[in-house]
Amino acid sequence: MSNKEYIPTLIPSEMDRFHADSTNWTPNISNPINPEYHINKLDIIAQKSSFQVLPHRKTVHDFIFLKKGNSKRSKGLNKYEFGPSSIFLLPAYQITQHEMISDDAEGFYCHFDEKLFEFLPKNYLSEQFSFFQFQSSPVIQLSEETVNNIEFILNRLLEIYKTGNPENKNLIAYHLLVIFEELKKELPFQEKKTKNSFFDITERYKNKLSQHIYKYQNISDYANLLNITPNYLNKCVKTCTNKTAQDLLKEMIILEAKTLLKYSDLHISEIAIKLCDQNPSNFARFFKKQTGLTPMEYLQKY
Repeated sequence: MSNKEYIPTLIPSEMDRFHADSTNWTPNISNPINPEYHINKLDIIAQKSSFQVLPHRKTVHDFIFLKKGNSKRSKGLNKYEFGPSSIFLLPAYQITQHEMISDDAEGFYCHFDEKLFEFLPKNYLSEQFSFFQFQSSPVIQLSEETVNNIEFILNRLLEIYKTGNPENKNLIAYHLLVIFEELKKELPFQEKKTKNSFFDITERYKNKLSQHIYKYQNISDYANLLNITPNYLNKCVKTCTNKTAQDLLKEMIILEAKTLLKYSDLHISEIAIKLCDQNPSNFARFFKKQTGLTPMEYLQKY
């Protein structure tokens, strides 16, 4: 990542320029009329075989629906290859890198802000649809029936989008909800079960970690953001994951550190200060305790 010192978090209005810097091709993703939503067919992408987007986060959810062709994209440090009749759905604030899309790819790209669903109960998406959860697998393989149903809805969403009418916000949201219900049918039964309040708080905590890891590294700070006590936060996390809240915080620090080591131009000493406000020796000990490797060994291995 040339001349990059951090993994950027992009709002929709910044995406065009970021894609242009990454791929030498400027898409028309920003939408001043309705900044909460965008959709396009994949055939507008110029030079698909060289379409690579550097690591970043977005403040919006997004998905790539493939009817034909193949693509490769990451979520966190995990890479996924997905092909025909599949969808890659990425929740907001997740680190991602797009590595390739085949020249014969057909389908859609879409992103949307959760604000579209303000008429629903808070955290409705993550509670009802497991693919919006922090640690869910982003790739869902689709049956022929589901592919046809989703393609029909996406074509309708594209028509609505092209009208440029800001009054269509709820219409867009309801069409997206139908897509989510179609995707839900493709999931294993155990992923559909209703989640309790402990789960809700744990998911919200993971999302806050992803958003604020540079700013806050104490459990009490995250408890304050969630308007609960540190003890209750720890109880929720322990019940749902069999890990402590501190364990998840450390995992997020390590994920960010690995990403910076792999993709940024920062030296190890700079990462130690930027991410953990530690001297390099303490950071190296912490990193090795969590991963079994020193930062330098990780760099050499990966």
